[in-house]
Amino acid sequence: MKLATYKDGSRDGQLVVVSRDLGTAHYATGIADRLQQVLDDWSFLSPQLQDLYETLNSGKARHAFPFDSSRCMAPLPRAYQWADGSAYINHVELVRLARHAEVPANYYTEPLMYQGGSDDFLGPHDDVIVPSEAYGIDFEAEVAVVTADVGMTATPEQALEGIRLVMLANDVSLRNLIPDELAKSFGFFQSKPATSFSPVAATLDEFGDAWDQGRLHLTVQSTWNGRTVGMCDAGKEMTFHFGQLIAHICKTRNVRAGSIIGSGTVSNRAAEVNGKKEWTKGYSCIAEKRAIETILDGKPATEYMKYGDTIRIEMKGRDGQSIFGAIDQKIAPLSR
Repeated sequence: MKLATYKDGSRDGQLVVVSRDLGTAHYATGIADRLQQVLDDWSFLSPQLQDLYETLNSGKARHAFPFDSSRCMAPLPRAYQWADGSAYINHVELVRLARHAEVPANYYTEPLMYQGGSDDFLGPHDDVIVPSEAYGIDFEAEVAVVTADVGMTATPEQALEGIRLVMLANDVSLRNLIPDELAKSFGFFQSKPATSFSPVAATLDEFGDAWDQGRLHLTVQSTWNGRTVGMCDAGKEMTFHFGQLIAHICKTRNVRAGSIIGSGTVSNRAAEVNGKKEWTKGYSCIAEKRAIETILDGKPATEYMKYGDTIRIEMKGRDGQSIFGAIDQKIAPLSR
């Protein structure tokens, strides 16, 4: 099942069911107005939405209309929680190697995670508004899940049972603000503006065997200013799967329905090509590209994003069809 939220002038939008091929949609009115309602009463409402989804896919939905991703908010326009992990240890290794810093041993046994703002998400085609280019604007292509209630001290296996939906994220970072914030030993805050999400969120059954024990074994495509810079495998090198990320939160608290958990930047290791290391699958954030340049050449060459730059993030299934639709955004200044 695929779900989206259309803009309707309110903060939370209007829930729509979207066909598997992303061609048509149908308002969920009469079942639920908003996605959070469904997450709060999943056992009762999701089967009704599934029936509508199957009717829509069969072409028999009487009030179907063409799906338009430009009308979408984030699938869950605001959430009770947005927690983003760093599940790909390769990304951490590269960034720290570029700084001549060792990776602490516990990074391999316990995921890094920060809690971001969840009150002001961006839709997939909303401009990314940044007050200054000097902040070091970077995209981050990620996979994210939306949860049911998951209880305190849940195991990773139990946490996997609490995953309801999957979507893509652009977890924008302002890289030049990060060092001063981390130097205070209190984590990210101003350096993490509003996060963007894909037009559509999908249930696990949409992925077949590509979803395997908390990892999505498909390619995240990142296209910066019309040039493909990343074709990264989201599954194989994910050090901590989503069950482990959720269980990490649950060590001391409950996770409530409607929480969103991010994977962190999707990252793949270098391949040996003619005796040399080459990052053949590219990158899912500019910071990683700059880290690679520093490791190879002693300094970074790629600049961060500028006003007018575009970023497109998408994932296609094994049939070549887009699963979630694309995040397709432009970087823009704050209008005074």
